[in-house]
Amino acid sequence: MATTSRGRAQDRAKVAGGQDHEVRYEAKKEGLSKETVKKAVKSAGNSRKKVEAEIRRH
Repeated sequence: MATTSRGRAQDRAKVAGGQDHEVRYEAKKEGLSKETVKKAVKSAGNSRKKVEAEIRRH
């Protein structure tokens, strides 16, 4: 698992809805708006797989 500059482990299997850069990355990857991704995180939780499934569902 990768680590941050502070030595903490990064969990790439999750989307932090409050982190603009993570929401922006997911939005660009899926070709959607940031608001759509934030709504998906709020409804499905922060698991990347669940967020992507929620996005595809709509």
